[in-house]
Amino acid sequence: MTAIRNPIEWILDFLRQATHHTASITQSLAGSEAEARLPAINRISVADLRDAIAKGIDDFKACRTDVLVLSVIYPIAGLTLWWMVSNYEMLPLLFPLVSGFALIGPVAAVGLYEMSRQRELGKNPSWADAFDVVRSPAFGSIAVLGLALLAIFLLWLAAAQNIYTAFLGQPPTSAAAFLRDVFTTRAGWAMALMGIAVGFVFAVLVLSVSVVSFPILLDRNVGLSAAVITSVRTVLANPIPMACWGLIVAGSLLLASIPLFLGHIVAVPVLGHATWHLYRKLVAH
Repeated sequence: MTAIRNPIEWILDFLRQATHHTASITQSLAGSEAEARLPAINRISVADLRDAIAKGIDDFKACRTDVLVLSVIYPIAGLTLWWMVSNYEMLPLLFPLVSGFALIGPVAAVGLYEMSRQRELGKNPSWADAFDVVRSPAFGSIAVLGLALLAIFLLWLAAAQNIYTAFLGQPPTSAAAFLRDVFTTRAGWAMALMGIAVGFVFAVLVLSVSVVSFPILLDRNVGLSAAVITSVRTVLANPIPMACWGLIVAGSLLLASIPLFLGHIVAVPVLGHATWHLYRKLVAH
């Protein structure tokens, strides 16, 4: 017969569990002392990017059915965002939303990194294995970094809205009026150039802090600060290949967004798997 706990016992048990989870998150953020030393960074070439993409495609082919099931959430999320800005007042945010997907892409691809990691270990991962991330010792760090990227994404949207207001003023009255204001007026071209410049700053920031942060957190118990510092170091050590990688990611996601975001079903998993293999090339083991 199961005993019914009194409220005091229930509260004490809840506090013990909360303390345990808090300690786990704190340990995740700090990492282990043995592994927190910053790893060496390898120098790579543009040819290594092609090899990483080829391996990403190979992972995608090997896990095609499972990855397609997992990846269907990306076009659904994209279409939901499009629906949210489909009214004329929010129309200026459509392009920032589409282009800004690259800012939160590393978060969306964490499960894909895990699938590539398991396949590297000789396993045959399924889409359900992507959710093993939540049982990772580094899940606390992954969650905090994900929230940081989400905050950057929201800041980008706010900046884009302010840029539009500063150059073009009031919201457009129709889609035709919006396109005419952007492409046939001097203020529209100035707004576009300013938006591209500011977006570039956001993109460089996210690329620098996240290009290998999530993979290394899954692979090693290094802690959040060590993961971010390592990611920044890889960009500083490989400026040209990393710039090319950023263009590949941004261009692929933009093109994949054109057919109602359906291209993300292929583009996101290929880029996600490729990022794991890029991490292997960038960070010494």
